Amino acid sequence: MTMNKYKPIAVIFILSIITGTCTASEDPYKSKREFMIEHDIKARGIKDKKVLDVMGRIPRHLFVEEYLKNRAYDDYPLPIGEGQTISQPYVVALMTESLKLKQTDRVLEIGTGSGYQAAVLAEIVKDVYTIEIKKGLAEKADKKLKALGYKNIRVKYADGYFGWEEYASFDAIIITASANHIPPPLIKQLKEGGRLIIPLGSTVYYQMLTIARKKKGELELEQISPVAFVPMTGAVEKRHK
Repeated sequence: MTMNKYKPIAVIFILSIITGTCTASEDPYKSKREFMIEHDIKARGIKDKKVLDVMGRIPRHLFVEEYLKNRAYDDYPLPIGEGQTISQPYVVALMTESLKLKQTDRVLEIGTGSGYQAAVLAEIVKDVYTIEIKKGLAEKADKKLKALGYKNIRVKYADGYFGWEEYASFDAIIITASANHIPPPLIKQLKEGGRLIIPLGSTVYYQMLTIARKKKGELELEQISPVAFVPMTGAVEKRHK
């Protein structure tokens, strides 16, 4: 169902087809991933073994442009086109760990971007539903994720503000763009007891990464860390003017 169910040799074989550089016994980015995990993620306090294992094997370099591949495992955001970025590895790990995901969870992601965060989620949970407002990025990510063998990810080109009612409700929702409020449709589509994480606050400067837990229909908010994300676009801009 997910890529983590493949034998390692199968994963390497898939990558060799895509990159044209790897054989079944070679991975030129392995040492970079190991450094990323040890020095940029574990050293900063990430402890969830599932998150560490998954990010230690997913080929992040396949989610960036060719000229950026050698920088794919550095701990900072990288451009992916259309004014968007792939988040720095530590932030991906922090957001994923904060959701306290279970294997049976169904997760909604707002802001597919490169598709990397969706891939990380898909290695941990049952199903991932991801929405991207920029058509070019949605199509590119969908193609990439399918080429990598993910069968538990659905990609939709739409405005994530409204969520994905067809598949609601969700155990967790991750919003990978900043907003100064949590979209009401997403609150409605979050299960009772579910978790939602969002860079909340000013969309111009910095935000506070915030985890929201739904209890009796209301959200309990906990601030995690200051962050800087590109702003969410679409209906969210009109709703708070």
